[in-house]
Amino acid sequence: MFVWSWRGWVEGTEGPPVGERSAIEWTEATWNPTTGCDRVSSGCDNCYALTLARRLKAMGSPKYQADGDPRTSGPGFGLSVHPDALAVPYAWKSPRTVFVNSMSDLFHARVPLDYVRRVFDVIANTPQHTYQVLTKRARRLRQVADRLDWPANLWMGVSVESAKELPRVDDLRQVPAAVKFLSCEPLLGPLTGLDLKNIDWVIVGGESGAGARPMNMVWAEAIVEEARLAGTAAFVKQLGSRWSKSHKDIGQFPLELQVRDYPGVVSGV
Repeated sequence: MFVWSWRGWVEGTEGPPVGERSAIEWTEATWNPTTGCDRVSSGCDNCYALTLARRLKAMGSPKYQADGDPRTSGPGFGLSVHPDALAVPYAWKSPRTVFVNSMSDLFHARVPLDYVRRVFDVIANTPQHTYQVLTKRARRLRQVADRLDWPANLWMGVSVESAKELPRVDDLRQVPAAVKFLSCEPLLGPLTGLDLKNIDWVIVGGESGAGARPMNMVWAEAIVEEARLAGTAAFVKQLGSRWSKSHKDIGQFPLELQVRDYPGVVSGV
C-alpha cells in the first residue's frame, strides 16, 4: 500500500533525524542509516546537507561529529555508518514512503557493501513501506547491483543535474530495481539527449538557498515533455530561488510545469 502526501511536514529542530516526517515534497519521511558525503559533481556545489551537518555538529548532535575532507566535505559531514539506525523502520506502525539517506549517499565508496546489504535487508523485511534511494555514484551502483538482492519496495534513483551527468541514466538502466527514477535537481542546464527509456519517474527542480544558480523554465519544460512522450511519470518539485516569490505554489507554475505524478499514478494537471 502506498500512502502519498504533497503537503509536507516540518522536520525536527535537530535537523532530519531518522524516521522524521519530511518537508521534501516527493516523500513522507527520511531515514539515515549513514550520514556524511563528499562532493563529486556540480550539483553538489551548494549542498544543503553539508551546510546542515555543520550546524548539527555545533549543536552537539552525535551523528554529526565526524569531519570530512575540507576539499570535498566539511565539519560534521564525514562519512559515517550508523548500525543502530537499522532498527528504526521496524518500529513504524503505519505504511510510509521513505527517502533513504537524505544526509548521505548509500553508494559512497566508503560505505561497505556488506552494510549496503544490511540496509537492503531492512527494506525487504518491512514491505509495508516504500523506500527511495538516490545516488550520484551511479558507476558503483551499476558495478555492485548484481551482488545485491533487490526488494520490490525499493525505488532506485540517480541525480542528473546537467547533460554531463547523462551517463548516470545508462548506469541506472542496468539495475534490477522495481522502480527507477531520476532527480534532475538542481537542474543546471538543458538535458539535451535525455533518454527516458525504462525510467519510471523523473523529478525536476531548481536550486534553492544562498548562491542558488537559476533554472531556465525551458529546460524543465523539455524534460516534462520528454517524460510525456516516453510514458514516464514527472514530478516538478519547485522552480528554485530565482522564481520562488512569484511561483511559490504549484498553481503559480507555468501550466506545462504543473505536474506532480508518481509511477503508476497519473493525476494530470
